[in-house]
Amino acid sequence: MLKVTGRLLKWFYARIPDPPKNCKGCRPRTGKRKALAGSFWLLANGAKWKDLPRQFGTKSAVHRFFQRLVREGVFERLLQEAGQLVEERGEYRLYECFPDAAFCPARGGGDGIGRTKVGKGVKILIAVDARGLPIAVQSCSARPHESTLAQGWFDLMLTKEVPERVVGDKAWESDALDRAFAARGMELMAPHRSSRRPENRTQDGRSLRRYRRRWVVERTLARLLHFRRLCVRWEKSSRAFEAYLQMACAFLLVRQVLV
Repeated sequence: MLKVTGRLLKWFYARIPDPPKNCKGCRPRTGKRKALAGSFWLLANGAKWKDLPRQFGTKSAVHRFFQRLVREGVFERLLQEAGQLVEERGEYRLYECFPDAAFCPARGGGDGIGRTKVGKGVKILIAVDARGLPIAVQSCSARPHESTLAQGWFDLMLTKEVPERVVGDKAWESDALDRAFAARGMELMAPHRSSRRPENRTQDGRSLRRYRRRWVVERTLARLLHFRRLCVRWEKSSRAFEAYLQMACAFLLVRQVLV
């Protein structure tokens, strides 16, 4: 379960802009610290807004606070700053990288949803370093194949340095991806499908030994799905759901440095 310590909450609190001042004679606004703690509570428990405990303020005040941060792109900036902090402390291990995706059903409808064989939903795409720390994360429609979305991850990298090796599963087995990654100085390792002819095989057993370490990204996905707000998408807005995803990844990164 999510446990937000004082140091973690202080780090987020210092980087979130203050709300605009209320008009004279109007009802006072909910404090930024209480609204931020309420947003973390919703991320961890996945409850409805109406079930928000009163100790965090009124549900409407916390909802307005969260929606304002989403519109201003605050959570995206927080994730970028968290990645820079981890990189400056030398906590990243970029000699190898593990990408993966998880399906998240969408029960509330809204934009950015794709239909698949198991129903409508979105994909949570993530790439982690050798220690399991996120270096790229994205939420998108569940319909496109992972290989078609892979090259767009370069624009989402949280690090200035690119990983040496990218170890993917069979969904990443593509000659076009091999060339695209090689052009950026990265080696793509992915097991071949059984339909590939022997004369066209490019991977051997020695390099694919690193494939055994893909439990690292599976562990990170499991940690992300401990945030119950990410297990099922109830938000109609894709930006709101991605803001929760960015908040969760920023939490994992900052906890690595401060705790």
